[in-house]
Formats: sequence, structure tokens, C-alpha cells
Amino acid sequence: MTQTTIEVHNWDSYADRNDHLQWCKDRALQYVDAGDLPQAYASMGSDLGKHPETANHSAIALGMLFIMNGNLSTPEAMCKFINGFN
Repeated sequence: MTQTTIEVHNWDSYADRNDHLQWCKDRALQYVDAGDLPQAYASMGSDLGKHPETANHSAIALGMLFIMNGNLSTPEAMCKFINGFN
């Protein structure tokens, strides 16, 4: 199994919400591109929690329901889910 290297950045609480959200998406999509869908979801959830304006985003709980129902089992579905965050 090949290990994927993903950019790590520590955002401060004063970073622009939209810039932070885009960074979250970019990191999660890197995992999708590497074929690691569970880590893509985990990365998105974890990274959203690092900014006060995106922490506890309601789509994270919705995504868990999607995963449990098999709705995020393809790279295409996961990309659509990640890109749908706003």
C-alpha cells in the first residue's frame, strides 16, 4: 500500500472562512484522488473543526448517514459531497 502525503497547515481562528473551507476541500480531495475515501471524509470533518466558523458543520453528520447507507462509496460521490460544502 502506498502512503499518501497530504499538505498539513494549522489555521488560526482569524483565517477567512471561505479560504479555510477551500483548504479543507482541497485536502479531502487529495485523499479521494489517492483512493482513500474514508480518510477523505475524516479529513474534511477534522479540518472543518479547526476553524470556529466551520466547526460542527451540519453536513458532517449528514455525511455519516450517507456513508452508513453506502451513498459515498465511489470517488465521484465523495467528490460531489465534498464540493457541496459551503
